[in-house]
Amino acid sequence: MKPAYLTPEAIHNFIQSALQEDIGPGDYSSLASIPSDQKGRARLLIKDDGVIAGLEMAELIFKAVDPILEVEFFKKDGDLVKKGDIGLHVYGPSASILSAERLVLNCLQRMSGIATKTHQLTQLILHTKARLMDTRKTTPNFRLMEKWAVAIGGGVNHRFALYDMVMLKDNHVDFAGGIRPAIERTRKYLKEKGLNLKIEVETRNLAEVQEVLEVGEIDFIMLDNMDYATMREAVKMIGGKYSTEASGGITAETLADVAECGVDYISMGALTYSVQALDMSLKAF
Repeated sequence: MKPAYLTPEAIHNFIQSALQEDIGPGDYSSLASIPSDQKGRARLLIKDDGVIAGLEMAELIFKAVDPILEVEFFKKDGDLVKKGDIGLHVYGPSASILSAERLVLNCLQRMSGIATKTHQLTQLILHTKARLMDTRKTTPNFRLMEKWAVAIGGGVNHRFALYDMVMLKDNHVDFAGGIRPAIERTRKYLKEKGLNLKIEVETRNLAEVQEVLEVGEIDFIMLDNMDYATMREAVKMIGGKYSTEASGGITAETLADVAECGVDYISMGALTYSVQALDMSLKAF
């Protein structure tokens, strides 16, 4: 099942905007050099080991450029791939294949890099109940693809944007005058607006955890930048009443230790903001 944010409208809008950016009034290199009736074929050559993501998106892009194009898959999203593997073949008007090439590769390479990193990090915490989660630290106008890639790689999507969940972070709490007024105003606002949104509150120490527990009527408690001993104590205090999320400066080296503190989720912005793309190319054959 696709994540809820992957609506046909959202995908269509992304593709059209990206094609407008890349093609504009015309792909003049292809239009000028290739006869309009020439047919061709190309294959997706994978040049790194990892997890492939974006194949389903690639077909949608090819079809948006030219509905005549036909795609044959040899891999599916989420598959482990090795250098030298072939991901897909595409057949049809040669100029159309070339016009779609760059956007297809841009999506595939970045999405596969994210899916690969997510998969690798997820393996480090399989012995715990913790699930790896993304953040909003994404590339502007490319969040749709990056969040999708995290899901393909085995991670959990956090809120998609500012409108589908309330997260009261440290600045919200400080500007609101404290945890209690921040939560109480939020609950009042959501009720007045008829909004059914989950609420997460960021905590920085055990005193703040205790205050959240006293106020209540929230859904998640974030444990931000806590040392292991403090985090374990916080999880014990919460006692399963609310879901817990560990966040703040977590790396591959510390990930397992954090998971072993008993949290439900671990969020890492690095899943999307500092990823090595998986190398691949589209070659005529």
